[in-house]
Amino acid sequence: MESRPKKELTLFDSTCLIVGIIIGAGIYQMAPDVARGASGWQGVLCIWIAGGLLSLCGALGYAELATTYPQEGGDYVYLSRAYGRWAGFLFGWLQLAIVRPGDIAVMAFAFATYARAIGDPFAGTPLPYGQQIFAVAAVLALTMINVAGVRAGKWVQNSLTTIKAAGLLAIVGVALFASRASGSPGAVQPLPASVALIFVLFTFGGWNEMAFVAAEVKDPNRNILRALALGTVAVTVLYLLVNGAFLYTLGYAGVAKSKAVAADAVATVFPALGGRMISALVSVSALGAVNGLIFAGARISYAVGADHRVFRLLGQWHPRTGTPVAALILQGAIAIALILIFGSFVSTILYTAPAVYSFYLASSLAVMVLRAKEPATPRPYRVTGYPFTTLLFAAVCGFLIYSSVAYKPRIAAATLAIALLGLPVYWLSSRRPAAPAAQNSGAAAP
Repeated sequence: MESRPKKELTLFDSTCLIVGIIIGAGIYQMAPDVARGASGWQGVLCIWIAGGLLSLCGALGYAELATTYPQEGGDYVYLSRAYGRWAGFLFGWLQLAIVRPGDIAVMAFAFATYARAIGDPFAGTPLPYGQQIFAVAAVLALTMINVAGVRAGKWVQNSLTTIKAAGLLAIVGVALFASRASGSPGAVQPLPASVALIFVLFTFGGWNEMAFVAAEVKDPNRNILRALALGTVAVTVLYLLVNGAFLYTLGYAGVAKSKAVAADAVATVFPALGGRMISALVSVSALGAVNGLIFAGARISYAVGADHRVFRLLGQWHPRTGTPVAALILQGAIAIALILIFGSFVSTILYTAPAVYSFYLASSLAVMVLRAKEPATPRPYRVTGYPFTTLLFAAVCGFLIYSSVAYKPRIAAATLAIALLGLPVYWLSSRRPAAPAAQNSGAAAP
């Protein structure tokens, strides 16, 4: 008998997965740039609130889709049903080749940067690849943990998420003992508010991961919506508290000009330990994001492999470990390759951005398409504020696609080339009837 995904994720597990993926290293690295896009402390808080509300609009759309079609694969399932099997295949193709390994590599680089600040065994040696070694080690270790089983993967996720949330609250607590910043350290170099919003939404990225593991959630009709809403709201509150702490201890200009805002804020109370404390916190935070991305991402490849014979090996659920072993291993291998090729955090983000927002846009509009295409399908939850919330989030996605392409057109062209390469691969995979395993994911429209 073929092994299938089991419902092992509770509401707490699901919420930790979302929070753990969203809160990576972005809040620490993007806060100063976001501040530069605002005119003062009030503007800083408003733009973070806007980011949380826009993310919630997107999450509500995914909640309707995930509760209506609670199968492994998330966007792959929705796009296949809404636009056809080719659209789902291209999503899976780009997730496998670009988006998921790229996201994993980005967070692995963040872990490596801050872990080396705590203690670097390669310091003082002629070895030039210390950062890549740290990043590769993180991907290898967490991939093997997730191969071992769902329980091991979710235990690591829950633990890392709890630690990182406690660490963020600790920064807020430190601010209570700090003297309030006074005066201004000088003029702030402004940044367009639209660019600041892009950075904010980057730090909120990851709330859609719940859809990828929908088939493993207990009581999905209730817990998927709850986890999406709780996770997004919890992150928004944490981000507001942390930015409030930054602003209180450093002042608006101090935050906008800081190179290491969290370390600078903690150093106001603990000048000797601030740097190491924050480095440890960011390392744990990044590891939590890496683990969540690995856990959820392999479920996309599993769903594609179950429906398309060219990736059939990926569409197998290991009967002993209860995990998609082949999908996990291939995903980890590609992420390691990107770490070695790009060698930096920023280059890897730019590699993934156009594809990420393109599929956010397509999946958001799929809510409307599927309501028209499959009106008789039971929908345990319907988007609150429909169609305004759906159209608002879709419009924001369109704006972000335009901004990323305009900023780095060559990288966007490379992403398009890889996407087009997926079309002949899809044609080859569709020349014969779909494998019997195609019924597993439920991606094809009835």
